[in-house]
Amino acid sequence: MPDISIRIQGVAGRITLNRPKALNALTYDMATAIEAAIDAWRDDPAVQLVVIDAEGDRAFCAGGDIADLYASGTKGDFAYGRKFWADEYRLNAKLAEYPKPTVSLMQGFTMGGGVGVGCHLGTRIVGDSSQIAMPECGIGLVPDVGGSLILARAPGRLGEYLGTTAGRMGAADAILAGFADAYIPEPEWPALIAALESGDLPAIEKAAQTPADGTLEPLRGQIDAMFAGETLGDIVNLLKAEDSEFAARTLKALNRNSPLAMGCAVEMIHRLRQGTPDIRRALELEYRFTYRAMEKGDFLEGIRAAIIDKDRNPQWKHGLDALPSVAVSQMLLPLGADTLNFEEETTMQIAFIGLGNMGAPMAANLATAGHDVTGFDTAGVTAEGVTSAATAEEAVKGADVVITMLPNGQILRSVAAQIIPHMDKGAALVDCSTVDVESARAVAEQATRAGLLAVDAPVSGGVGGATAGTLTFMCGGSPAAFAKAEPLFDIMGQKAVHCGDAGAGQSAKICNNMILGVTMIATCEAFALADKLGLDRQKMFDVVSTSSGYSWSMNAYCPAPGVGPTSPADNDYKPGFAAELMLKDLRLSQQAAEAVDADTPMGQAAAALYEAFVESEGGKGMDFSAMLPRFEKRGRD
Repeated sequence: MPDISIRIQGVAGRITLNRPKALNALTYDMATAIEAAIDAWRDDPAVQLVVIDAEGDRAFCAGGDIADLYASGTKGDFAYGRKFWADEYRLNAKLAEYPKPTVSLMQGFTMGGGVGVGCHLGTRIVGDSSQIAMPECGIGLVPDVGGSLILARAPGRLGEYLGTTAGRMGAADAILAGFADAYIPEPEWPALIAALESGDLPAIEKAAQTPADGTLEPLRGQIDAMFAGETLGDIVNLLKAEDSEFAARTLKALNRNSPLAMGCAVEMIHRLRQGTPDIRRALELEYRFTYRAMEKGDFLEGIRAAIIDKDRNPQWKHGLDALPSVAVSQMLLPLGADTLNFEEETTMQIAFIGLGNMGAPMAANLATAGHDVTGFDTAGVTAEGVTSAATAEEAVKGADVVITMLPNGQILRSVAAQIIPHMDKGAALVDCSTVDVESARAVAEQATRAGLLAVDAPVSGGVGGATAGTLTFMCGGSPAAFAKAEPLFDIMGQKAVHCGDAGAGQSAKICNNMILGVTMIATCEAFALADKLGLDRQKMFDVVSTSSGYSWSMNAYCPAPGVGPTSPADNDYKPGFAAELMLKDLRLSQQAAEAVDADTPMGQAAAALYEAFVESEGGKGMDFSAMLPRFEKRGRD
């Protein structure tokens, strides 16, 4: 079941968060999917309004999914987090500025990233279970996703109070503080959504009711008095001077959170009350903090204490009574060239090394998509739309991404040693070759030491897939590296799977192709046996392709000419995927199996059969499915 459901129902664009077991926590892919949907619907006359809701009754969205942020940050990789926040904030801005009516229905927990998705819409509906909060200071962040702007616009000093204490708001409190617009009992939501799908926006006003009294209004006087200070230190001093249950309870809440984050939150709210700030100003200010949060703030320690070790004992950089004003200033300094600009990256400088049968069409597809591609190949071949470079070093200079498509691990290591010193820091080295796992990991380690992002991304789909842009990429590397390369995978292929750390892509590829080699041999053996049993090949295909013998080798790449979909067998076995390439992959699988002491007798047997076929039986230069005529000619030993 997908994490998010996006569709058009009636005249409404419908977005439903669908991770109820994870409290609908927002992943990077969910955020980009929402952005793509609202971009598509912006000028679509069939969509008159957008409705965002969520499955389950515990949460609309309890925040962002921060596991990858923590994993990358603890490895010293801050680029992924910065990209995550920049892209998420761009979505927040688009939702806040959307030209068509937008409606959110927020049951249960709506926190952090959920506020960014649900609380900037034109009409925000809450119910009896709603609990809205900005709890970021508890994990070393500031209220972000545009939440700082809502806090700044809240009456009196509610913004400072809610932002620093992470106080939860029920329906009445959320409406008072400006996080919601209307209370409607949740049993009435299905009927309301049906009305909205028919375009009946006035149905919201008709259904709205007065919620039960909240908790904030009776505290307004104390909140406004105690949170009137200019800095966090002033607020703490005012609370300490007040002998009341409210002051004691509030100090206890502040003592749980990051002083640096709370100090910055107070400063941001105050800045956003000046002039006429908008969502972009708020997000740009928030990004100054989140850009630095992992490297210079308390974020990683906050996540460790709350989520990883769960000891609830974070060791913050500063004490509540000892937060230097300069620390706040440093976290909120302008970012210069790294300032959040809300623009999507559209054009990259790409270098492509290795313009062979696979590389040339891949590079051409990137150029056709509008990227600036420079290519180099030792054979001097070129690709359509690709600028040729005299050397590999020349090709990679100034490139955002360098893609390699090379014959083997030894050559990959040699080329990497040649080009890495000439690549710009922060660029990505994406190797699409199929090589041994150790070479992939060695090159990734070398690239990382040089300040680069590295992805091993071997492909499946052959020359036809490279030409058509329908390849599958199996990727290893950091989340940040994969995120940088993913838009290019979308151009060159139909699917990209992030399999894990460096080497994981190659591991997935050799395991996949070991299965492919074994099943192709079994398929060819079966056809040869069927022939000798007098069974018609088409009849065999009709049975096996719809029975338990179903496989890709049978159904999509049938080795029998004239049977099933068109395949290389129908073209005299001219290679779509050459037998010698299958032999290479099977040898890599057995090399890897030996390295980790894995028992792979079928893979070993397949490697031996393809070795004999390629090296002594005339199979070189033929498709790997040409095993069928080989078996046809042979009897049982």
